[in-house]
Formats: sequence, C-alpha cells, structure tokens
Amino acid sequence: MNSDGSKKHVVIVGGGFAGLSCARKLAKSDGVHVTLIDRNNFHQFQPLLYQLATSEVGTGDVATSLRQALHGHPNVDVKIGEVTAVNPATRTVSTRQGESYEGDFLVLAAGSQANFFGTSGAAENAFPLYGLEEAQRLRSRILKVFEDADRDPKLLERGALNFVIVGGGPTGTEMAGALADMIRGGLADEYPDLAVKKAQVYLVDHGASLLAAFSKKAHAYAARILQRKGVDIRLGVAVKEVAPDHVVLSDGTSIPTRTVVWAGGLMASPLAANAGLPRGHGGRIEVLPDLTVAGFPGVYVLGDFANIPSAKGQFMPQLASVAQQCGEWTAKNILTEIAGEERTAFHYHDKGIMAMIGRDAAVAEIGKKRHELDGPIAFAAWLGVHALLMSGVRQRIEAFVDWAWTYFSRSRPIQILDRGDMARIDWDEGAGESSSSSAPAVKSAR
Repeated sequence: MNSDGSKKHVVIVGGGFAGLSCARKLAKSDGVHVTLIDRNNFHQFQPLLYQLATSEVGTGDVATSLRQALHGHPNVDVKIGEVTAVNPATRTVSTRQGESYEGDFLVLAAGSQANFFGTSGAAENAFPLYGLEEAQRLRSRILKVFEDADRDPKLLERGALNFVIVGGGPTGTEMAGALADMIRGGLADEYPDLAVKKAQVYLVDHGASLLAAFSKKAHAYAARILQRKGVDIRLGVAVKEVAPDHVVLSDGTSIPTRTVVWAGGLMASPLAANAGLPRGHGGRIEVLPDLTVAGFPGVYVLGDFANIPSAKGQFMPQLASVAQQCGEWTAKNILTEIAGEERTAFHYHDKGIMAMIGRDAAVAEIGKKRHELDGPIAFAAWLGVHALLMSGVRQRIEAFVDWAWTYFSRSRPIQILDRGDMARIDWDEGAGESSSSSAPAVKSAR
C-alpha cells in the first residue's frame, strides 16, 4: 500500500507492453504513486521470442529488467509476485505469496497464455511460444534432438528431426522461416556427420491460407518463401492429437515428431477466471471503449487480457502495438479522472501489420490503407517498427547490432544447449501407445 495519502495509488498487474507503458507514463506525474506487480522481474519482448527459440538473439535481447526500465522514478514500486485473485469492487489484488494491494485505480494487464482449444495431448506435449521460458525450453528441445540424433542416427527414422508448427499466423509463419534458416544454416555446419537434409519443418493450419489477416498477395508470398526454404505447408487441416512421439491431423495423417510448436492461438491468462469480471471470447475481460469495466469504477483492463472493442464493431487484435498504446491511453485517462474530467474512448493508431519470414523475406502492410511491401524493404520496415517497440534506447541499439551482424556476416550465433536437464527426451515414451500410428514414417490419408 502507498503510505503517502496525498497521492492517488495506482496498482498495475502485469509488466508486459500494456502494463509497462502505463506505468512509465504515470511515473512522470507527481500526483500518483504506482505499484507494478509481475511474477517476473523482467519485461519480455514477445515479438522476438521465436528468434530466441532459434538462437538468432540471446535472452538479453528479448528481456529487460522492470526495475531498470522504471529506474529514476521514486513514485513507482516494482513488486515481484503472482496475482491469483482480484476484488474489483475494492480494487484489491492478492498474490500467491500472501500479499494484498489496494489502489484508488486498478489496472489489469496480466497478459495471455496458449489456447489449445481442447486438442488432445497439446497441453502436455506441445511447446507454446508466448513466454521467455517457453522460448528457452523450445530452443533447448531443438538443439537436444540434433544432439541425440547425432549420437544415434537411427533416431532419424523415428522423426527426431521432424518439426511440426501448429498455426499459420504471424508467430507460426515467422517461426517456420526462422527454424528452416537455422537448420540449413548453422546446424548443417555444426553437425557435419548428421544427415541434416533429412530434417523437415511442417506448418499446419486449419485455414485456407497463411497469414490470414494479410492480403492475398501476402498469403502467396509467404507460402512461396517458406516452400523455397523447404517447409511442408499443410492447409485446411487441424491437429487432432499431440502425442509424445507424433501428431495426428484431422485428415488422418500421422507425423512422427518430438517437437511440436504451438502457435495456434491465445486466451487470457488464468487470472481472468478469478478476477470477478465479465469474460467473453478467449476468456478475456469485456471492457468499454475507454478500457474500463462496466459497474466497476476505477478498474481498467488492457492488452491481451481484454476484449477491446474497435470502431468496426469487432475486437482489437492481440498485438504489441495495441497493448502499448492502450497502456499509455489508460494512464492519460487515469490522470484525467484525477483532474475531475471525462475519460475518452481508446483510439488505436494503426501502423499496420508485418511478419518476417526469414533472411531478406518479410511482408508488411503499412497504415490504415495497408500499403503492401515485401522482400528487403518490408524486412527493413519490420526491423524499424520492432525496434521502436523496445523499452529502452540501449536495448534497441544492442538488438540492431545483433541483427545487423547476423544479417551482413551471414553467420549464425553459437548454439548453446544450456538447459540440458530440461531438454532430456525419453525416446521410448509414446512408442506404440496410440492406435493412430505405429510406423516411424509420415502416414498420410491422402
């Protein structure tokens, strides 16, 4: 709790793009005291997690200390704790560690988690890619299957180097391109005795095209680039089951694999179920246009944790730029409330959408009118926009240096298996457990 009764106390749950941007803007005001609560002491740059998973960047490039990000603002406290319950009527949150925090204003920006849509075995056996630890686990798994296959080449017959990516949106498409580059780049050089050419990346989506939110031209471009990289694209089919040693698709196809990357969608983090607030699509909290919740004065809900209405009568997409802007807008509305003035509805400045599909390959649709770019120009636009989203000048410079070195030197970062115990694979697990497939090769119903 804030001991200075002369200042309004704002409690923010979550140090992602929405929570951090809200805290930073409020930190500039002498009239408020901010308590930012997150279960981690770092802010993660989610758009680059796939690059961490494929060893293109290091952990320090995608994570920055929350305390460092808010350093120099004595009116901001950072508390490490996992918020497990919310009382929206009193604007109070409780943590797993037993602490409680009550504010004059409460900002819930607790983020998201993977949505497995009830797919059998996905929660137990797939690798989501929506958090720092998840990206580190995936990187370790990728390297471990190569190490194990190098030690025992017979594992290739059991799908050791098959990689199945579920979801053809930006995360899945970017991951597919980066993984294909990783395999045919650095890993081919580091495992000269291994038949790396037998490695296969599969990209599976139930829709009719990749990057569904983009134009038809972008759909075709993304598919062409990935196929050129050797990615096997399976559209119009869903994943029916994720077993320890294979996946089964809705058309009956079975693919042996020990690495299933889940990029199939998001839902609100578990806190939403214990927030005492109305929920809608994806388990997210329903909010009004000004990001408040009807019937709960002083409560704001932001980012991936909220269903934010758009001018078109739909919901805002789960994008870092949306989260960052609504965090700043909420800070402005809180200061407006304190001044006794009226809140305003959130207005999103749409800078466009973009996805990087590998070296020299990207698609971008800029601005509301969606000016289409692809190739190196879109690649440069991707770098610029994502650098602006980063939380600090130093982080932006360091990330650009890493990107530039990797790009111009045509080299790959050192592949370090730093989580060997976590990545250990039981190659006997799942063998013969499913009636769907017992053969080591891909079995297709086609």
